[in-house]
Amino acid sequence: MAKSVASITTAFALIFAFFILFASFGVPMAEAKVCQRRSKTWSGPCLNTGKCSRQCKQQEYARYGACYRQGAGYACYCYFNC
Repeated sequence: MAKSVASITTAFALIFAFFILFASFGVPMAEAKVCQRRSKTWSGPCLNTGKCSRQCKQQEYARYGACYRQGAGYACYCYFNC
């Protein structure tokens, strides 16, 4: 009797572990495409990606921003959902 209870408990634990493992992988979510454009509100060279990102989010309602090389300097680029 104790052996059957142990095997039922083991089977339940394995099924539960499989369910948790399967649920963690889940169905991949479709990510929105992101479009890049140079910031319309940034002036001067972009030397701080954090400040660029904050300005893109707060003033241009972008998802994020980043400094990238453009010509001889760096410019702030904002990223929006397409």
